[in-house]
Amino acid sequence: MTKPFSQACENNKAPILAVLDEAFAKASKVLEIGSGTGQHAVHFAANLPHINWQTSDVPEHHEGIKQWLKEAALPNLLPPFALKIGEQSIPQAGYDAIYSANTAHIMFADEVALMMAQISTALPPGGVFCQYGPFIQDGRFSSASNEAFHYNLLSRGLGGFKPIEQLIEWAGNELLLTKILPMPANNLCLLWQKQPIN
Repeated sequence: MTKPFSQACENNKAPILAVLDEAFAKASKVLEIGSGTGQHAVHFAANLPHINWQTSDVPEHHEGIKQWLKEAALPNLLPPFALKIGEQSIPQAGYDAIYSANTAHIMFADEVALMMAQISTALPPGGVFCQYGPFIQDGRFSSASNEAFHYNLLSRGLGGFKPIEQLIEWAGNELLLTKILPMPANNLCLLWQKQPIN
């Protein structure tokens, strides 16, 4: 198998790292939901050596991820386990931060709702969830190309863009959206934080 490669990952890894460098400054164990090719995991683990980075994805992506991990040979980068929302549950202990990029617009609404609820439960008070990708904000697409991409996804039987307001509702009362950061290529970084239980 040829090692998988995503040009989009190469393009956005530096801007995302700049966000994670601050957002995950106090994190020690991060779960990545949907590691894809493995490129993000390698780049972030290399540049955030204080973090143990756990990859995960559907099993058919594991071989490609493992190729990137083997080549990088980083001590703080862990091999993927199987995680498909709706089939396996997000581990409910052990991670103080969670990261996911370009997953919500592929998934269906019920899957994203389940993911948000499980993340809210899994994170400890003060834990951070960084969610990257294209979203609908204030009822609008950020660009004509994003709107076209949304309808292309729907035509291919995929979930399409999710409104940020809907994500907030799915996250519940404990997981609060603290920042919405504009990113290159009409994407956003949403930073969420688990609140202490009163």
